[in-house]
Amino acid sequence: MQSLVIGGTGPTGHFIVNGLRERGHRVTILHRGQHEVAEIPDDVEHIHTDPWSEDALHEALGARTFDVCIASYGRLRRIAARMRGRCGQFVSVGGVPAYRGFMNPTLLQPAGLPVPTAEDSPLVAKEAEDSKGWRIVRTEEAVFAEQPDATHFRYPYLYGPYQLVPREWCIVRRILDGRRRIILPDGGLTLHSFGYAGNVAHAVLLAVDHPEAAAGQIYNCADAEVLSLRQVVEVVAGALDQPLEIVSMPWALALPARPLVMQPLPTHRVLDLSKIRTQLGYRDPFPPREALAKTAHWLAANRPAAGGVEETVLQDPFDYPAEDRLIEAWQSALGAIADPRFEQEPGYGLAYSGPGGRERSSEGFD
Repeated sequence: MQSLVIGGTGPTGHFIVNGLRERGHRVTILHRGQHEVAEIPDDVEHIHTDPWSEDALHEALGARTFDVCIASYGRLRRIAARMRGRCGQFVSVGGVPAYRGFMNPTLLQPAGLPVPTAEDSPLVAKEAEDSKGWRIVRTEEAVFAEQPDATHFRYPYLYGPYQLVPREWCIVRRILDGRRRIILPDGGLTLHSFGYAGNVAHAVLLAVDHPEAAAGQIYNCADAEVLSLRQVVEVVAGALDQPLEIVSMPWALALPARPLVMQPLPTHRVLDLSKIRTQLGYRDPFPPREALAKTAHWLAANRPAAGGVEETVLQDPFDYPAEDRLIEAWQSALGAIADPRFEQEPGYGLAYSGPGGRERSSEGFD
């Protein structure tokens, strides 16, 4: 089998390339050539050109054909058209901003995506509502117009080595800088589907393993286990052996947490993986907690440059004096709240029997 991977040097690229090699494929990657990845072995052919240029793509590929084409980078519409009749299986990668409300949760009332969000959830239909999401949806339609039997994956935010938007760096850098407190909104209880690069690549490779089942399908892909923001912080801090005190504040005050939440409200973004689990048998090959710890260690050993591309994209100023002033003001405000003195203290309900809840009605059990 001869496979073409367009992209190949991003977070999921080497996992996909090596997964194809393990399946006996001869692999060619087409990319700009600006970033080479040590994990890609020498037996992989490289075509260095601009995947965003239709003319460059035409010149680089000529009349070549492939059994499988995985398009994870570049202009998908043009790539799908170019590969029409030139590959046996076409697999493309897009993104979850296709869902209406992903970028702008207030489009839905009450605000926030449905939990979980399945592939048949409403998509962005108007450019005025979300221009990026609208373009993503139009691209999906164009791909299937050119490649009716394509398989398309909606990627979540990724984590792992080589990620240009490393959310975890917001935590890792604070630890490396000696910070011992971090601000999270509403206890850090926000749930957000992320995907470890190895897990998402595994999802894509399942389409190669099951071409008939995957033909003509769109799949969500992400880690099956969804960690809360608080759990993410605790896993990263534990991996680096430096506990962080989580300072919980209302979302309106928790400005330093914006780069971690990555949207204008702390509502949940949870993808429904039922379809890929049922049709392709997806399971997490890399447990997310372990993958997150591995990512933390990688970031600590490969620190993004201060003020560099990653920090610019994350928009985290790491303004610790401002954070300390905010924490002090918040704790002072909490200290000034008078005891409400309920005549009857609110409870958790008689159905709750955990810590602090309803006591046993008898000591023994018959």
